[in-house]
Amino acid sequence: MRVYLMRHGVAQDRHDPAVIDDESRPLTAEGIERTRLSAHGMVTLGMSIDAILSSPLVRAVQTADLLGQALGVPKLAIEVHPALLPEADPEALLPILRNLEVESALCIGHSPHLDLIVARLLGIPRAVTGVKKAGLVVVEAKLHSDTARLVAVYEPKTLRQLGRLK
Repeated sequence: MRVYLMRHGVAQDRHDPAVIDDESRPLTAEGIERTRLSAHGMVTLGMSIDAILSSPLVRAVQTADLLGQALGVPKLAIEVHPALLPEADPEALLPILRNLEVESALCIGHSPHLDLIVARLLGIPRAVTGVKKAGLVVVEAKLHSDTARLVAVYEPKTLRQLGRLK
């Protein structure tokens, strides 16, 4: 299975007086635009996504919706999973991915949690990536044999530049 892991887009600052709690912080207007461009960059690269899994936090769900629209993933194929919450055990996502009957899945989450998931998929003891907001890591994983290889790491700036070509 090809596993795409993307960090949510730029969200409202947690210290903003209008922010009630971290869970409900939405994407900013800039975050929406940058995330859209990153999604278009994925389209330009010919990436195909069968399912999207998202953290339940508002900024991640908004990111998942934007990516779903750009990549043509039906809203029903977007699932919210607590295994993508920032404090979740990276191991918790693996059975969810194993049970998906798809060739590719895009996981939307948070840093450094996504980096720990990548490390777990690759079978290494610590994070080697540093996913930026609306950045992307691609891993080819054989989840039933617990083996994987790192395919690519895309900086958000690169995805946005590619997105402008669309």
